[in-house]
Amino acid sequence: MKRSAAEILREYGPFPGADRVNGVTFDGRHVWFASGDKLNAFDPASGKVLRSIDVAAHAGTAFDGEHLFQIAEDRIQKIDPKTGRVLATIPAPGGGGDSGLAWAEGTLWVGQHRGRKIHQVDPQTGAILRTIESNRVVTGVTWIDGELWHGTWEGDESDLTRVDPATGEVLDRLEMPPGVGVSGLESDGGDQFFCGGGRSGKVRAVRRPRRGSVAGSGSETQVEPTSK
Repeated sequence: MKRSAAEILREYGPFPGADRVNGVTFDGRHVWFASGDKLNAFDPASGKVLRSIDVAAHAGTAFDGEHLFQIAEDRIQKIDPKTGRVLATIPAPGGGGDSGLAWAEGTLWVGQHRGRKIHQVDPQTGAILRTIESNRVVTGVTWIDGELWHGTWEGDESDLTRVDPATGEVLDRLEMPPGVGVSGLESDGGDQFFCGGGRSGKVRAVRRPRRGSVAGSGSETQVEPTSK
């Protein structure tokens, strides 16, 4: 396993009317974050909130290229981002213990917080297609270039973890500064991650390492540290 310090590129927020950040996703133009009773979209260039949707938004958030998906307690909602309408719901695999949410390979990937698992789920039925075991608490989840990353948050320690999608083996860890947590997690499709900051009310942009560049030991239920 390779370890290094996470490089925080920018902080966004806190945002008016949002006292927490749960799930995070990116639609190619805007960053969306879940704040409990709303989904909010902001411009990553200016940091300005552009719109909000009134919908239950308790944990992970995902985007499939057309629709938003949002964990609300023990279910996953499919949402039209243009109208804010909930189009469908499916059961969440963790039954309320779900955390991160991502879209990849035409399916949803759902983190199970204290269960330390990531489930691949049929977006039409909610059926579990496969399960990846992790040895870490799972918060946000994201895929980028065939790499599976998830956030962790235990006590004052939090990091971004890349795992082998076949075995769950931890391959890389980007360690956040003490006291800086990762709730939601999403890639921008390029060289950075967007990380939800839980009760800090912030979203942080973190540099994504190039393949093979993470070296040596360096200096997405509401997802909070397990000690709380």
